[in-house]
Amino acid sequence: MTNHTLIARYEQVRQTTLDICSRLENEDFVVQPTPEVSPPKWHFGHVTWFFETVILKKFKANYQAFNCAYDELFNSYYKAIGTHTIQSERGNLSRPTVAEIMRYRVHVDDAITSLLAEAITDELANLIETGLHHEQQHQELLFMDIKTILASNSLPTQYAQTPLSAAPAPISTWTNIEEGLYEVGFDHADGSFSYDNERPHHKHYLYPFAICQSLVTNGEFLAFMQDSAYCKAHYWLSLGWDWINQTKTHHPLYWSKVDGKWFEYTLHGLIPLDMNKPLVHISYFEADAFAKWKGLRLPTEQELEIYLSTASNKPTSKTDTYHPNDANASEQVWCWTSSQYSPYPRFKAFDGVLNEYNGKFMCNQFVLRGGCVVTPDQHYRNSYRNFYLPHQRWMFSGIRLAKDIV
Repeated sequence: MTNHTLIARYEQVRQTTLDICSRLENEDFVVQPTPEVSPPKWHFGHVTWFFETVILKKFKANYQAFNCAYDELFNSYYKAIGTHTIQSERGNLSRPTVAEIMRYRVHVDDAITSLLAEAITDELANLIETGLHHEQQHQELLFMDIKTILASNSLPTQYAQTPLSAAPAPISTWTNIEEGLYEVGFDHADGSFSYDNERPHHKHYLYPFAICQSLVTNGEFLAFMQDSAYCKAHYWLSLGWDWINQTKTHHPLYWSKVDGKWFEYTLHGLIPLDMNKPLVHISYFEADAFAKWKGLRLPTEQELEIYLSTASNKPTSKTDTYHPNDANASEQVWCWTSSQYSPYPRFKAFDGVLNEYNGKFMCNQFVLRGGCVVTPDQHYRNSYRNFYLPHQRWMFSGIRLAKDIV
């Protein structure tokens, strides 16, 4: 990649982050309604800190840090670098101001573009590319967090003014996958980017199975609720049963009943529940219970990767739509799998400061596959391993069902 190409890509990704938040008011930048949500202001500081800490402090001669206090404030979880602000406390700080963080971004952007105008080593180019994909991860997180922030208001608030069209009916046909030894994981032969947790490319044996070509819809999940399945312990994992009783959860996140009718909060505002729209914002516990209720199961991550690699369903059209709207399309919702997040055979973490990027989270989490409507363009791959704790559901998570062929 040439200097000019890399600079152009850097500027485009950084501008996209600004564009995502251009609809927000200053007050929206500092709110943290739940411990897992980070204020947009913190996201802006953290992705900038990443370029400053990982790249500028190593490669830029005589680089002057913008503010040494940011070393701790905007460090997310890199223990080897030093202490960091606890995630649940990121919304407690009124300083630095949003304006100050914007100045921080300009300071770092100027230094990065100056650095990239010089000779670029392979190591530098790889770290820049990792930093850009890291920022794209935070672009998706921003949509998740902005949705939670806006939904927490007592006044009607929405991110997008464009209306959502009615969803097409799902086509509930199944794809059969033959038994055999399959290649899974990212094939790094062409030198393109992937995260360390997608590697190495390796063999995995699969028994014959079938997978549904359409995602689970709101209407299908409403039937689960109307059967009082949230109150029937035999559908639930023990931890899931504890969770719904402790949290008093009886419907997906962002659903509400108004005058006897169900509504769903979206980034386009509160809308009547569309029965054909893909189900979104559910936990692993809910996904697993629904699959049991249907007499089916969740796919493994390897099964879903093989299906996604061979599926002919149309990809999501990236438009000014911020809610899944077609159960027959791909990249609508991240689909829960039954696979616990663990290393692949012969896994090797990133070298150096990025050693903590993924491997340290391989405990007590489940893998999701498939991308979603707010996953940035050119960021998703079928080998992409997203992962969350089983109770979490503020991400754009949904269900694609599978069954054994016997």
